[in-house]
Amino acid sequence: RVEVMELCEGAELYQIDLLNGSKERVSEAEYWARRRGQLKLDRENAALTAAGQPPQQKKFETVKDTLRKQISSVLYRTTSFEDFSDRLMQQYGIAVKESRGQLSYLPSGRTRFIRAKHLGDKFDKAAVLVTLQANAERKPKAQFKQDTIGKLVDIQAKLKQGKGIGYERWAKKHNLKAMAQTLILLEEKGLTDEDALDQRIAELDTKFHESLTVVKDLEGRMKANKELLYHVAAYTSTKSVAQQLKAAKRPAAFEEQHRAELTAHRAAAAYFKANNLTKLPSPKKLEAEYAQLASEKATFYEQYKEAKEELLKLKTAKQNVASFFREEDQTQQER
Repeated sequence: RVEVMELCEGAELYQIDLLNGSKERVSEAEYWARRRGQLKLDRENAALTAAGQPPQQKKFETVKDTLRKQISSVLYRTTSFEDFSDRLMQQYGIAVKESRGQLSYLPSGRTRFIRAKHLGDKFDKAAVLVTLQANAERKPKAQFKQDTIGKLVDIQAKLKQGKGIGYERWAKKHNLKAMAQTLILLEEKGLTDEDALDQRIAELDTKFHESLTVVKDLEGRMKANKELLYHVAAYTSTKSVAQQLKAAKRPAAFEEQHRAELTAHRAAAAYFKANNLTKLPSPKKLEAEYAQLASEKATFYEQYKEAKEELLKLKTAKQNVASFFREEDQTQQER
């Protein structure tokens, strides 16, 4: 096998890995389809570039290439076979079936299934189940983010709970990082004084709640606007049907035939009456009002988000400082 692979490589021929198999198995037919497709795409891109237009796609993909990419994107984000098959269908319209212990995939727009063995080893049943099991067992690791501050760990309390030396070493490193982040933040904000820190926290707390109140109010107005626009559209589109009912020779039969339109018309009329609306507003005016409300909401939501993030950071920083000095006092007393 090694000799065959070396001979093919020396002759610049396509050759799969005969020793370890291929996680993404590519047949000779698909290989040449890639080559032909890439050459054609390169010619089309060259023509676009000459015409001053940027090419939209630079690498040619076969149907199997696209299928492999779509399956992989779902496979590494699911933890059960049911969830895996459901997401494939919902996101990409790919159906999955099992026959005699083997998986097959049917992409959207095709009538014949593609067997997993024609895509690669990692797409067969055994490999898929192993990956799903690994996803279920994988635990997210706590990581420091550049824009967050870690909380100090009460090492003595943890040791009393039975934590070992390894945990103590990790906690000391964790506390050093968290305290360094705390000091950097307070110095950048100019809040090394306790009174200034408390004042800034109070200001952010007020801003946070005020912005949240405005956002909630705007959301309520947007909801009412959308509901009114819906009823206006329904009333306008079914008005002619309601008028025809009055002139119908067989009202019962006409109503049975146009039950959905008449129900929507009456619901809209009831909504207008409940809200004391005697004149229908213009749909364009309602749409413009909705756009204005959405713009205001985006502005205040950004203020709310910024205030919330800074408030959480400063509260954590204050808590870290208090914990640090409590630990220092305790250490001095023990000494």
